[in-house]
Amino acid sequence: MDTEVAAAVRDIGAFGGLLYALPPGDSALWLVMVAGIPQEIAAPWRRVALTDPVPVADAVRERRLVWLGDQEEMARRYPRPALVLPYDFALGAAPLISGGEMRGGIVLLWPGTRSPRLSPGEREAIAAGCDRLARLLQQSADRGDPLVPGVRPRTLPLPSGRTVPPDEAAAAAAFVDRLPGGSCALDMYGRMTFVTPAAADLLGADPEHLLGALPWEALPWMDVPQVEDRYRAAMISRKPQEFTVLRPPETLLAFELYPDPSGISVRITGAEPSEAAAASPSGPAAGPSRATLLYHLMQLAATLTEAAGVQDVVDQTADQLLPALGAQGLMMMTAQDGRLKVLGHRGYGSELVQRFDNARLSPDIPGARVQTTGVSGFYPTFEDLRHDYPSAEHEDDMAAWAVLPLIASGRPRGSLLLAYRRPHAFPPGERAVLTSMAGLVGQALDRARLYDAKHDIAHRLQSALLPHTLPRIPGLRVAARYLPAARGVGIGGDFYDLIQLDEHTAGAAIGDVQGHNVDAAALMGQVRTAVHAHATVGSPPDQVLAGTNRLLNDLEPGRFTSCVYVRLDLATRRGCIATAGHPPPLLRHPDGRTELLRVSPGLLLGIEPDSGYPTADVPLPPGCVLVLYTDGLVEAPGVDVDDATAALAALLERADPTDLDAMADTLIRHAPGAWDDIALLLISPDG
Repeated sequence: MDTEVAAAVRDIGAFGGLLYALPPGDSALWLVMVAGIPQEIAAPWRRVALTDPVPVADAVRERRLVWLGDQEEMARRYPRPALVLPYDFALGAAPLISGGEMRGGIVLLWPGTRSPRLSPGEREAIAAGCDRLARLLQQSADRGDPLVPGVRPRTLPLPSGRTVPPDEAAAAAAFVDRLPGGSCALDMYGRMTFVTPAAADLLGADPEHLLGALPWEALPWMDVPQVEDRYRAAMISRKPQEFTVLRPPETLLAFELYPDPSGISVRITGAEPSEAAAASPSGPAAGPSRATLLYHLMQLAATLTEAAGVQDVVDQTADQLLPALGAQGLMMMTAQDGRLKVLGHRGYGSELVQRFDNARLSPDIPGARVQTTGVSGFYPTFEDLRHDYPSAEHEDDMAAWAVLPLIASGRPRGSLLLAYRRPHAFPPGERAVLTSMAGLVGQALDRARLYDAKHDIAHRLQSALLPHTLPRIPGLRVAARYLPAARGVGIGGDFYDLIQLDEHTAGAAIGDVQGHNVDAAALMGQVRTAVHAHATVGSPPDQVLAGTNRLLNDLEPGRFTSCVYVRLDLATRRGCIATAGHPPPLLRHPDGRTELLRVSPGLLLGIEPDSGYPTADVPLPPGCVLVLYTDGLVEAPGVDVDDATAALAALLERADPTDLDAMADTLIRHAPGAWDDIALLLISPDG
């Protein structure tokens, strides 16, 4: 796999790549290999949910290549990753598909100097590389040794070019030493691999202290955001960068960075005070660098703005904070009815979590005390924790903890426990950033709990307006599904109904009220009631729709409704259909052949009070399946409705007509998108 990933990146002409695996049955992509860039840059995206607004998730979910030719396009289409990587580079994300199954995805990176458009040859190279990688993933899975996510993704350095002979290397070193100023080299991970004596003098450090170290860790005064920011810019854009920084007490140094696939060459010279504003010296570095923490703070802020429910907040917080902070455990808690409620956790076993979940609130529990006082607690060792909590027991195999209040609108809404397996110092700068992160999480949690409450109300309202169960009618097998749109409050105007009219007759209706809110749902309830009432008194399909239409025109709701009504004669096994601007039904014949029932449609309900609704009779032989559906099953942005309907018909032909529930699940699962509500009603006369 290492060889193929390196070959794919090289053949395509990219400078780096990220390989993601999609474990069977999982709803998230996992980063398993990083090539050509430091994996720390990719840390915010080690786990990518298929619903996340990032390029690789779209590529895998939609089974297509996503191409972003420049920084402006990235910011327009994907503002969240653009906020964290505000550099000039090009990106391509593609799915890895083999044997018809999705195996994962790949992200490819190009310098910002390339053309913003992909050539046909480049597209072919990307497709060929993806095919090779997908086959390898499939072969690994077939052998019973699938590529699964590990603790850290593998890092794959790409070949940097020719090998330099020793004599040539010595001559090059002597040449560099003679140049004015100082020079040093960083590898692709940012560590110093070469330092001239002049550079060491300018930096004020021993060369042995510098070699193998990150500059912002070896030199505390370089732990300022602009240093790591320019390093990241050089690595991602592959363009030269420069910055000026103050070496205390008053030495101003200018740095020029020149990147290539093997690392970065750095030239250091003295700078005049007029060249840059003096920077304040920083304290000793400990833990993640200040720049790294600020990057992850921005990433967390951008991510949480899109989090919906409480579980989404828990997942996003764990995904972002644990790799960013080097922590191994996380627990998010709140207070509920005088007890501690664990909302979610990572890195802890269920047995320990259950011991604290639903425990009575007590000042002896760190997570509970923080929710009362609103004051953070930082414990570099267990002895420090025992000092504040004498009765605490060392149960979690961790060595250091941070307990943070989740505050929104000035009040603690919960608490966040971060745990480290090794003793961990919490310097003042890191404590400030952790507190800021907890504040963001607290605000997101407050919004998420409100969202969950609204979603629960909407779900209960929708459930009350739809049939709780469908009537059991002798001679009919039925199955129904309702799926709200992924956007909005989870409530809309789609409905279905099945009505037993007499011993040998039944009515079936499906419809769609314009909108995705409570008003649409309320009108949907009125429409369904009107259809049901007109059908129950024995009205034929055209009169059922005409009577409902007159009611809607009298109500003047300002919304239109589409509807199909079918009167089913079980004795003669025939159906009479009328439609008001609704997608035509599908009929799967007993031999598997599927046809679209093109009934002449009347106007949408609620437009003209005197509209007429033509009818059509169709035979319904034993073993056939009549499919009534709303447009959410076949419509989505960028999808041709005719193509989607044809694909739906093809699915019907391959499905088992004896298992309507499985057939319904298959049709719902292959809907082209989640932009609209979906209602589905399957009807099959018994033999």
